[in-house]
Amino acid sequence: MKQLAFVTLIFLICFSCGNDTMPKPNAYLRLDYPEADYKIFDPGFPFTFEKNELATEIRARILTADSASLGIDIIYPSLKGTIYLTYKKVNSSEDKLKSLLRDAQSFTQEHTQKADEITEQIYQNNEHKVYGMFYEVGGNAASQSQFYVTDSINHFLTGSLYFYAKPNYDSILPAANYLQKDIQKIMETVRWK
Repeated sequence: MKQLAFVTLIFLICFSCGNDTMPKPNAYLRLDYPEADYKIFDPGFPFTFEKNELATEIRARILTADSASLGIDIIYPSLKGTIYLTYKKVNSSEDKLKSLLRDAQSFTQEHTQKADEITEQIYQNNEHKVYGMFYEVGGNAASQSQFYVTDSINHFLTGSLYFYAKPNYDSILPAANYLQKDIQKIMETVRWK
């Protein structure tokens, strides 16, 4: 009887586990953001756009006394991020438009020291006269997304995304991807007055 129990025990030990034990993979934080709910937003400036209702705080800024330069901060407290918009009147001056375009493009290029890559995406809406560029900045740069839109005659709007944290691309990537969609929605829905 003891021999049968011993043989059975040896048999169970040898053949009971066919798989090698493997360590469990590291867990990753799952970040679920609500589906975006966009509403038309009129800040009382020379343009309107659609804004995500997740942005619960808005700050308007008048940057020059003649209101030729205005700003709006679209704040997302739950994501700890802000989209900063700056509007400037062009006044039909080709030189002024070229200068604004150069400034917007050089501002993005300043991030090349920390960025792994900068991807450009052209935006064009002939029906509403909105033309611009969207920049996605990869890596540990201060701003993950920037853009500008213009009607090429009177209006010029720039925007950039910043988080209230030390840049760590892997950590903020889900929130940056979510807010990039909001930036693209702003570009698509800008209507000049």
